[in-house]
Amino acid sequence: MSLFRADQSLASHSYYAATVPQGPCFPSLSGELECDVAVVGGGLAGLSAAIELADLGFDVALLDARRIGYGASGRNGGQALAGLACEQSVIESQLGAADSRAVWDMTLEAIALIHARCERFGIDCDWQGGYLSLATSERKGRELAQWHEHMQRRYGYQATPIGPGEVGDWIASPRFHSGLHDPLSGHLHPLKYCIGLARAADKLGVRIFENSAVTSLSHGTTATLHTADGRLRARHVLLAGNVYLNGVAPLLARRIMPVGTYVVASEQLDPALARSLIPSRAAVCDTNFVLDYFRPTPDDRLLYGGRVSYSTVTPPNLEASMRARMARTFPQLKGTQVEYAWGGFVDISMNRAPDFGRLSDIGGGREAANVYYLQGFSGHGLALTGLAGKLVAEAIGGDATRLDTFARIRHRPFPGGPMLRTPALVLGMAYYRLRDML
Repeated sequence: MSLFRADQSLASHSYYAATVPQGPCFPSLSGELECDVAVVGGGLAGLSAAIELADLGFDVALLDARRIGYGASGRNGGQALAGLACEQSVIESQLGAADSRAVWDMTLEAIALIHARCERFGIDCDWQGGYLSLATSERKGRELAQWHEHMQRRYGYQATPIGPGEVGDWIASPRFHSGLHDPLSGHLHPLKYCIGLARAADKLGVRIFENSAVTSLSHGTTATLHTADGRLRARHVLLAGNVYLNGVAPLLARRIMPVGTYVVASEQLDPALARSLIPSRAAVCDTNFVLDYFRPTPDDRLLYGGRVSYSTVTPPNLEASMRARMARTFPQLKGTQVEYAWGGFVDISMNRAPDFGRLSDIGGGREAANVYYLQGFSGHGLALTGLAGKLVAEAIGGDATRLDTFARIRHRPFPGGPMLRTPALVLGMAYYRLRDML
């Protein structure tokens, strides 16, 4: 079943969509067109690549199956964080110390890139600095402290340790034992940011087409993308649709899984109460494998995410269960109403590391050397997507050094094939949920 059908209802009651001015409307592709680079996917990765390519002088056309920001880019938790979804040790073991440090430094660059683009293009996306990583037990507090020591020693990671006696100064919740405060990371309104990038790309001459799902891709020196009403011929192609490519590139589909993620927004709180919950107004994640994440909004709501689904089925009683999770973290919010509840699908890789490269690198044949792809952000892509688009633009412009660093990260397809991989993942995640409870 198409994920577009599976998540239509999830997209309809989003706080982000309700609080963003109407974005520009772009036509659908009709007839035959040619360009230097065709970008598939109107999210943060695709728009970032389009902007960078336009800056380099390429003629760029971008196709989105629905609207700009329809998928995870416009519906995520809004947390822009340094690092990757996987542990840095995954990168160290595969790439070695020097390239692992290069990857880490690129994740810091990704955050700086958000600020640079907001300044350059005048994008107001409600940026708020600060990120709290919080442990829910003494054991997890020790693990977090050990991780911080390693990251500080090897990567120069600057974060403020928060001991058990201080955690109450940072968050008004009984759930947490200790934590870290990262001043570089932060949070924003992702749909405002995404629409701002689309306006910027449009002004730079990128031709954007909405409601133009790619139905097939023909490889060759000049690739051809087919839609319901048109054909687009290009010397280079970037596939940045993640789980929404709908079979256009089967080689990629085997390497990621769609995971449903869900967020609610509370009713507006009394300003004093809202300020007391997280005095620094930072974004927050716990350190569980299946984690909860939340943040305040400029209009004194709490955005709270925490449930996931490893099938395409939305959990029952979503709003009530999320309200209960919010009250478990903040008992003072018991009885607080939820005004928005939404979700969508993110792409996860087996090792939760990002999966960037060319189709020719993973068995697509020499004729697919001009087809690039970006996927596997694993729920940690709000900042990294922007940097990823820049890396593809660099590669198409003639310098693939940084993209090739990521392309060396090894990925395996999910076991079980199309029929069994979802049940296998559900069983695996049940194990991690049990671990989180210990």
